[in-house]
Amino acid sequence: MTNTTAKTAEELIADLEQFTGSEVVYRHWLGILRYTEGVKHLAQITQCYWLLDAIGSYQHRLGSNPRLRDFQVWRLVVENQSGVLICEENTDKEVLRQEIPYTDFPLSEITLYLAQKVLMLPSEY
Repeated sequence: MTNTTAKTAEELIADLEQFTGSEVVYRHWLGILRYTEGVKHLAQITQCYWLLDAIGSYQHRLGSNPRLRDFQVWRLVVENQSGVLICEENTDKEVLRQEIPYTDFPLSEITLYLAQKVLMLPSEY
């Protein structure tokens, strides 16, 4: 399902704040992680399935770190249609950074949590 009417950043943020838990989790095609209804909504509205793919692609490498096995903070920061994807420990210690040369992601920043291999919005944690 694609969104035929573009949402402003403020409308998208308001939409995402509605998600405060998830009764359903979806399995990512890589099989390494699952994601909540809020993350599914974000991916559908913004067509950012690539973001889920990027986070999933690092899990084999990061999963060997005991401090990252159960909880990771992922931030995408966008400026001038390029981005930086950052993974942090819950102590705000950066452990990974990926430059993204081009993105049309509509928000200047988004934070996602990966807890017990389930990717979620902070409001769903």
